[in-house]
Amino acid sequence: MRAQSSWGFAAVVAGLVWSSAAMAQEALANPAFGPGEQSQYRIRYLGMTAGTAQVTVGAPMKQWGQDVWPIVAVARSDALIGVWPIKDKFVSYWQAPSQRVVGSDLHADENGKRRRQRIKVQPDGKSALVVKQKEGETPRESVTEITEGTLDVTGATFALRNRELVVGGEYAYPVFTGSKSFTMRAKVEAREVLETELGKKEVFRLRVQAEFGGNLTSKRDMVAYFTTDAQHVPVRIEAEFALGTVVAEITDYSPGRVEAVATAEKGG
Repeated sequence: MRAQSSWGFAAVVAGLVWSSAAMAQEALANPAFGPGEQSQYRIRYLGMTAGTAQVTVGAPMKQWGQDVWPIVAVARSDALIGVWPIKDKFVSYWQAPSQRVVGSDLHADENGKRRRQRIKVQPDGKSALVVKQKEGETPRESVTEITEGTLDVTGATFALRNRELVVGGEYAYPVFTGSKSFTMRAKVEAREVLETELGKKEVFRLRVQAEFGGNLTSKRDMVAYFTTDAQHVPVRIEAEFALGTVVAEITDYSPGRVEAVATAEKGG
């Protein structure tokens, strides 16, 4: 697996393993997740175990003066199969009442090369400050216009988990990666039973369209499996990228503290 692609997949796992302004107007009396939730995944690349990923919903905190839940994804490669050493951390700062994100932090350590990326959504919600820095170099800053309500992949996925999923349902969310903006689309194709390491699970099968670039360019739509219970836990993701076929399979899951969340006012 090429190192420069790994953090992108870690973000996909975090998000899939999506909300526009309209999402902020939906009732969230019983959200699907809460602080303390943790999911573990085995990552397979070209049929071999290539590494692991862990997705955790952290304790409430302040970020840029706003109340958020940090959603943290950590991806590590398996040194035994000869891929470049990878240890990446992606943090999405989730605002539960508004169903939005206020930004994200990426810390990438790939084949001994370190880099950081910070995205901070500006107060108007229509632009984002992006700061990129490679180890030993001066940070590069830019401001990019975004659609109001834009999310990262993680935020979009966790917003989807809070939706009432139904077979035939279609969902679309604007996403910004720091380099590219696109619309992520998901359609619930079927309800079925899937064998997992945690036992048989009734799941929704979703077909997901995304527009990642470079080695994360999809050859075909991704397929994600979410449990049909109230948690809508992603238990399996299948993706065929330009770099090869990648599958994420859940190996462990601990629910978090699910609590009622006040909904943001309309138009907010």
